[in-house]
Amino acid sequence: MLFGKKKDKVHFNPGNRDDGSHEQEIDKDYVEEEVNKIEEDDVEVVLNNEENIDKKFSGNNTLSKYVELGRIMISMLKDVKNGNYKNIPWFTIATIVMALLYVLNPMDIVPDFIPGLGYIDDVAVLTMGVGWIESDLHRYLDWRMENDMGI
Repeated sequence: MLFGKKKDKVHFNPGNRDDGSHEQEIDKDYVEEEVNKIEEDDVEVVLNNEENIDKKFSGNNTLSKYVELGRIMISMLKDVKNGNYKNIPWFTIATIVMALLYVLNPMDIVPDFIPGLGYIDDVAVLTMGVGWIESDLHRYLDWRMENDMGI
């Protein structure tokens, strides 16, 4: 196994986290199901499309924080793949890959070519995924700072 993790089906329970944000618009059961379908080959697809993912949000200043999130997540995947960072569950890897594959897909729930609306679902899926793995992202960033490695 490339990532050295056993792929177990994970059931995510968001608890009572209904903050009224737009992430509630995307069906969490659908996203959870998609996360559980992620395979190691999907990780390679994301890593091979790093530039395309970066370009997706780069042209829009209001989405700049999502460009940074995408870069951090891809950096995490690379460090895991290279064996530099090992403290990460498969669910986190799969969530990152699912979210970035969704962003990469131009024909998702709301097609990206629709002006003003095309990225709403991409941002919602990315935000939901980040919410699920936020503590792992913080641990990773702390690790990067401790090891004095730039992103």
